[in-house]
Amino acid sequence: MSNIPVVCIVGRSKSGRTTLVEKLIRELKRRGYRVGTVKHHSHPGFEVDQPGKDTWRHAQAGSDHVVIAAPDKIASIRRVDSEPGLDEISSGMTDVDVILTEGYLRTGRLRIEVVRAARSTEPICTADELLALATDVAVPYAVPQFALDDATGLVDLIEGLMQ
Repeated sequence: MSNIPVVCIVGRSKSGRTTLVEKLIRELKRRGYRVGTVKHHSHPGFEVDQPGKDTWRHAQAGSDHVVIAAPDKIASIRRVDSEPGLDEISSGMTDVDVILTEGYLRTGRLRIEVVRAARSTEPICTADELLALATDVAVPYAVPQFALDDATGLVDLIEGLMQ
């Protein structure tokens, strides 16, 4: 396992996880960090490739690992027999300073939970599982709590992990 910190942004569906991840990425980039992200999709069968495009056609023909490369980016799509763990995925992300995930609730990694009153005032994690909360309600946990849009404060906390 590498020394690159992995911070999982967790919370109930429609709580604002993606919005928070976007804000954290922007603030980390503003501070000059290289950021990796992993989105956990809990249901099989997602498609990142467009039907009819060459890479989609390669996969449909049976390719187990399709790579598309261009001068400014590269993407890899690989069939797997079982879902790889976060450690396996993050171990291949060596060109970044920090990795943020959306999801991966039960990995034992550092977690920031988004608790939005409009969804539920009850966290899904216990206090001892959390690095912090991003919330619009007071949660009776002895962990740092930040406003939902306080990317600066949360990145200050994340920065402390990168020292």
